[in-house]
Amino acid sequence: MRISRFPKPMGRLPKRNIGRQLLATVLFLLASGYALAQPEVAESRNPLSANAPLRVGVAGLTHGHVNWVFSSAARGDIEIAGIAEPNREVARKYCEQYGYPADRVYESLEAMLDAENPEAVAAFGTIYDHLDIVKACAPRGIHVMVEKPLAVNLEHAREMAALAREHDIHLLTNYETTWYPSNHEAYRRAVGDSAIGAIRKIRVRDGHRGPKKIGVPPEFLAWLTDPELNGGGALTDFGCYGANLITWLMNGQRPECVTAITRQLQPENNPEVEDEAIVLLEYPGAAGIIEASWNWPIGRKDLVIHGLTGSVFADNRHDFRVRIAEGYDGFREESLRLEERPAPLNDPFLYFTAVVRGNIHPDPMALSSLENNLIVMEILDAARRSAEAGKTVKLRTRSTQD
Repeated sequence: MRISRFPKPMGRLPKRNIGRQLLATVLFLLASGYALAQPEVAESRNPLSANAPLRVGVAGLTHGHVNWVFSSAARGDIEIAGIAEPNREVARKYCEQYGYPADRVYESLEAMLDAENPEAVAAFGTIYDHLDIVKACAPRGIHVMVEKPLAVNLEHAREMAALAREHDIHLLTNYETTWYPSNHEAYRRAVGDSAIGAIRKIRVRDGHRGPKKIGVPPEFLAWLTDPELNGGGALTDFGCYGANLITWLMNGQRPECVTAITRQLQPENNPEVEDEAIVLLEYPGAAGIIEASWNWPIGRKDLVIHGLTGSVFADNRHDFRVRIAEGYDGFREESLRLEERPAPLNDPFLYFTAVVRGNIHPDPMALSSLENNLIVMEILDAARRSAEAGKTVKLRTRSTQD
């Protein structure tokens, strides 16, 4: 059933001419060796003009990252075809804030899909909702991008993967850190160029003071600290970043063993979930360490990779350092302030458009890929079991096809 029209609905979000950006994107893709699909192939998957913004349906508005989709629409990168959000007050808030027409907001995902027929759907509700979104979209051939992590648990993730493969849709997972130029420079130096020798240790630290302390919207807080709707607390919310990056840096290897410690240091704010998690991943010849916390005094998303001859540091989105060892404790250091990556590799919705239109064919272990994020879910599942049992969990040899 459609949500009734709110007072004073405004017109559609303005579009801008995207010809110049499209030309720049195509030139970059040609220069960097990405395979461009033949026009007839792109048309077979997308009956609309290849030059038109991707028509994206939005499934839910209760995720704190949902402003991302409205900002992308305001730039003309995408068109918001319709929104599914049963919470009328939340829907009203965003319609008024962004001037989105209230008569294109629906109480259910199925109603929105029937009425608006989007090319793709972006999920901005609870993590638990992700499976139902794929169940609704995959049989219709509608591509899906969810906010991290892929699923609320490993069982849901595998069911989502099976649906995506059966119906031949793209199922991407969006992480903020996917678009950090510093992380890609770290990958280039440590993996591509082997500038620091064989990798021995990767440490990823993510988090902030906690959802309540930083003042997330109440509709977000209500499920972010719910163990069923979010799948956990800090382990789910921020542990997924480390699992995603380490899987990428390890070229898709699954860890042999996972050991995790979780704690609840703010019971007054997070009574049902852990707010502190430390996870150790064991690989042949290397280790990964994930520090996911709602107790950092200063918010952070950073990465360090240690090799035999040096270390690289992605201190934040733009600041990058590399240290090459000299003597016992000496080193020479190079520091860089990096610019944003070129479009469409700098933004989730530009990237989603390029994948759906067939202009980018992602590597199987790319940060947004289904294969990478199935391994992420295996790691999170093993970490949860390890913390509950108080012992190391060994991962059985298993294909990501399972």
